[in-house]
Amino acid sequence: MIKYDKMFELLSENGYTASRVKQENIISQGTYYGLKNGTAGIDARTINKLCALLNCQPGDLMEYVPDEE
Repeated sequence: MIKYDKMFELLSENGYTASRVKQENIISQGTYYGLKNGTAGIDARTINKLCALLNCQPGDLMEYVPDEE
């Protein structure tokens, strides 16, 4: 499973709330909450947008965590 906890930490550190992310059309509200709940993913275009915005690399946004069996 890909987890986006790192992305949410970076967004928060840079002053981006869920409202601001939606308002500035960075990620849709549905995708934002889907990422929080582990039910959504993001495409390369969005990853590119986030990396430019947060001045980071893709690995700074997400991490692979093996599924628990």
